[in-house]
Amino acid sequence: MAAPAAGARFERVLVVGVGLIGGSFALALKAAGLCGRVVGLGRGRANLEQARALGIIDAIAAGPQAAREADLVFVATPVGALEPALAALAPHLAPGTLVTDAGSTKRDAAGAARRVLGARAARFVPGHPIAGAERSGAAAASAGLFRGRRVVLTPLAENPPEAIAAIEAAWSACGARVSRMSPEKHDEVLAAVSHLPHVLAYALVHEIAARPDAAELFGYAAGGFRDFTRIASSHPEMWRDICVANRDRLAAELDAYGAALERVRALLAAGDAAALERLFAAARAARERWLAGEYE
Repeated sequence: MAAPAAGARFERVLVVGVGLIGGSFALALKAAGLCGRVVGLGRGRANLEQARALGIIDAIAAGPQAAREADLVFVATPVGALEPALAALAPHLAPGTLVTDAGSTKRDAAGAARRVLGARAARFVPGHPIAGAERSGAAAASAGLFRGRRVVLTPLAENPPEAIAAIEAAWSACGARVSRMSPEKHDEVLAAVSHLPHVLAYALVHEIAARPDAAELFGYAAGGFRDFTRIASSHPEMWRDICVANRDRLAAELDAYGAALERVRALLAAGDAAALERLFAAARAARERWLAGEYE
């Protein structure tokens, strides 16, 4: 089976993990007219049945052998399940089949592909759509999820240019803005702007919930607490795997953030209102520049 050229139609797509990301990818490809039949594979039969009823997938795979007929395999499992998923798929992949993933960590994805796919890792192009939400499951899927959102590809040295171009074209057809970086740089960047915020949100909610007066505290929590902790409603299994996979980069970010909090503590202890205001003003200005798209 020859790999589709950049911009070509994928006649048979296998989605492994038909949740928010996997389901949205299937719907977006269908909406763009870039795929034919979509088959879903996953752990939960009820979720797969729902995905089929919603028109996200056209059929439910009997097992990983469904990869034999696919010209594109999209793995949207939690990152800790990527290597077992690739190992199960490996015996069934045709020589030209393209494989990509949606994991939030990429060094481990690259390593997993090389360990279990061997030379066929050249057909695995790691990717990360930065378009998650706190909702999960097939019912949360949307064809428009990736429109205007960034997708990072972290190609392997052994990926042929046409394989990278085909995956990039698929994401572009979904409406995404595609960029590339190394797996190492990806994990460093995402530790700061994605993984750290999730850990902070989980930690704050957990700490408040453990207090004897938690009911009273939650009773008075309002918009600021809701906004700051929204991502603590994200899927725990998924974020467990992300944090463990990127623990070295995440630990460094926690250290840096802890040092920043200590500086704030020192300003509070000194009653240095002017310095606190300068810090807050600088942070607000940086956020406004980000919201205005100055960092794109």
